[in-house]
Amino acid sequence: MSRLRFTITMSLDGFVAGPDQSVENPLGVGGEQLHEWVFPLAAWREPHGREGGEVNASTAVVEGRLANVGATIMGRNMFGGGSGPWGEEPWNGWWGDEPPFHHPVFVLTHHPREPLELAGTTFHFVTDGIEAALEQAREAAAGKDVTLAGGADVGRQYLAAGLVDELDLSVVPLLLGSGARLLEGLGGLRLEQVRAVEAPGVTHLTYRL
Repeated sequence: MSRLRFTITMSLDGFVAGPDQSVENPLGVGGEQLHEWVFPLAAWREPHGREGGEVNASTAVVEGRLANVGATIMGRNMFGGGSGPWGEEPWNGWWGDEPPFHHPVFVLTHHPREPLELAGTTFHFVTDGIEAALEQAREAAAGKDVTLAGGADVGRQYLAAGLVDELDLSVVPLLLGSGARLLEGLGGLRLEQVRAVEAPGVTHLTYRL
């Protein structure tokens, strides 16, 4: 069976987004600083349709995260569009006309919506819970792994349910002070560290659950 791999970047004090998240500021105050290590990388820029970029110790980590992935799961906030019903002309999310996934993406939401296809990526909107989303994603992945892309609330749900096989944390030396805390209420979680990679501006830690 394919693995569920949870990949996310976190501040040193445990937050994956800053305070006061909004449609205008989806990562919250200071949250974009969490990802400054990845934006310059060629391995990140190419899937996002951008040229050039750097190669450093994070390159192999990012390339590994993209390898053998057949589907992605994410929460409504990470897709974008705010809370509540989608409306008559729903917004297509944060990812633009050419999303970087190029495989099926399953969005957890309380509100039904027809699938959305954008340049090789189809977003499916799942209203019947995390296990149903994982079942659909595994079927779509056809033997490849499934990536759980976050955010914090969805990640905690999957971790608490024991459905995550691998947790891949990128820890940034940044103190946000408040915001969306990833590991809140998961005190009984047992992890086995399988890798640590030091890179400019970030440390990558991989755990098996």
